Amino acid sequence: MNEITVVLYLVMFAVVVGMSFAFMFTTMRATLNEFNKPSRNMHPEMKDVKNGEELLVFSVDDEDDDEGDIIIVRK
Repeated sequence: MNEITVVLYLVMFAVVVGMSFAFMFTTMRATLNEFNKPSRNMHPEMKDVKNGEELLVFSVDDEDDDEGDIIIVRK
């Protein structure tokens, strides 16, 4: 290989490394900005509830039923 080919290879390698770094930096910045945005998936009935406000909670503590407990899992 002559010197021009080696220099061309090194220049192209530097371009690829620089573009890869810029792509990773931009992608990580966009990902972190998404985490900083507030969640907008609010139920319509919860829009009037202020942060820290107490809500009515219904729980059943019935030990003598023959049925198994119902467990609700959110995915």
